[in-house]
Amino acid sequence: MIPMHQVIHTDKAPAAVGPYSQAIRHGNMIFSAGQVALDPAQGVLVGDDVQAQTEQVFKNLQAVLEAAGTNLTKVIKTTVFLTTMDHFNQMNEVYGRHFPTNPPARSTVAVAGLPKAALVEIEVVAYVD
Repeated sequence: MIPMHQVIHTDKAPAAVGPYSQAIRHGNMIFSAGQVALDPAQGVLVGDDVQAQTEQVFKNLQAVLEAAGTNLTKVIKTTVFLTTMDHFNQMNEVYGRHFPTNPPARSTVAVAGLPKAALVEIEVVAYVD
């Protein structure tokens, strides 16, 4: 039996840079922390533009979801944080490639800044079959 509240951790995604978990599993639901475009091995930001960073964010999210026993096809809600809405179209192009059919619900907001001076951060809510 899976505990109702389980911490999810993988070395294939960046380690938490504070007092939080990469994700939490509660029942069959997965709640991820926001992921920025950090290389998990080096701990440095990957990519000079929002498209390259969004690709790395999805690699990190997929690693966390796999550690939780699920994947991007089971994502039901995302929240995207951008440092400027000027990056919306470029982020959206990459985002759409990762959710080609039946995309999840999404909120996208502009923020004053992100950790490590990232351009984009994404968090997800997913489920496990």
